[in-house]
Amino acid sequence: EVAEICNISQQTVIRCFDKGALRGYRVPGSRFRRIPRDSLIQFMKDNGIPLTQIEMGKRRVLVVDDDPAILEMLVELLERTGDFEVQTAATGFDAGKEASRFRPDVIVLDFMLPDINGNAVIKSIRGDEALRETRIIIVSGVVNRDDVKSLLETGADDFLQKPFSVDELVAKINDLVNQTAG
Repeated sequence: EVAEICNISQQTVIRCFDKGALRGYRVPGSRFRRIPRDSLIQFMKDNGIPLTQIEMGKRRVLVVDDDPAILEMLVELLERTGDFEVQTAATGFDAGKEASRFRPDVIVLDFMLPDINGNAVIKSIRGDEALRETRIIIVSGVVNRDDVKSLLETGADDFLQKPFSVDELVAKINDLVNQTAG
């Protein structure tokens, strides 16, 4: 699959994998190798390989909010576009676990969560090497300008004031993902 996506030979993929230039792991008990999407993207960027083939897939979005109605609405609206694969979390703790498992392209993060605030979640995400390319959009209805500045300095990529339209959110997600890919 990697050879096809990168338009290189399977031998080149194997050689790059064995030299450590393409990070992944071997499937125990077989000759197969697995290469996580984020490692493949980094390899492609490092070697000037166009990302057009890999960009054809759906964008992975993790929505974090403690309001079940908002989670349900955002999942339905984002998935309806056909461009997104969406997972959810209702707490900061669950956000960290789900981000590590799901490896989203973008996290839409409510600032006010029941267990920890957005700053702590951002620090946790930014501290995980595997999630360094993940973009974070903070959403909130009760954040002042100083808080927004602090969130951006901590590592958030953008801020969206509640209430917002789905079109606004989709535009921000696409802008951030395209910045990452470029």
